[in-house]
Amino acid sequence: MTQQAEMTELEHTSTIHDHSGCREKAIHTAEKLCSQRGVRFTPIRREILELIWESHRAIKAYDLLDRIKPHMGSAKPATVYRALDFLLEQGLIHKVESLNAFMGCSYSDHRHDQLLLVCVQCHEVEERPGERVMEAIAMELEQAAFTMQRKAIEIHGICGRCASSSSSSSRAAN
Repeated sequence: MTQQAEMTELEHTSTIHDHSGCREKAIHTAEKLCSQRGVRFTPIRREILELIWESHRAIKAYDLLDRIKPHMGSAKPATVYRALDFLLEQGLIHKVESLNAFMGCSYSDHRHDQLLLVCVQCHEVEERPGERVMEAIAMELEQAAFTMQRKAIEIHGICGRCASSSSSSSRAAN
């Protein structure tokens, strides 16, 4: 990594907020929803959800497995995939298809379409409601007489923080 890239990464990470609040809210919501739905929020499911919410970056299943093995040594890939399937089914996480990875759902208290903004520099993924985008797509689908089975839109680009860091770095270099 170049010195400039290291500096940009440091600047970027120093502006990232503490995710403990996000994680606590996600766990509280998961507990509440699972209780209301009469489904079990087991310790492994909780652990996987906590690991996913450690940041706003998508994480791969095998990375989750590596992270839980130190304190759940008997964990196997099937264990992680079963937990992920449950969390997906309950709407507590999303799969970022283009990355084959998973991220926490910011709107898990209601069903919704996914509009995911994936930063190619810092790798954070932001979930947006995107109602107008989804309405426009619904109209196009209706006009095409196309029956949708599921909808997830992923847009890859540069997030505002990275763009600001990049422009700040270039201004400082001049």
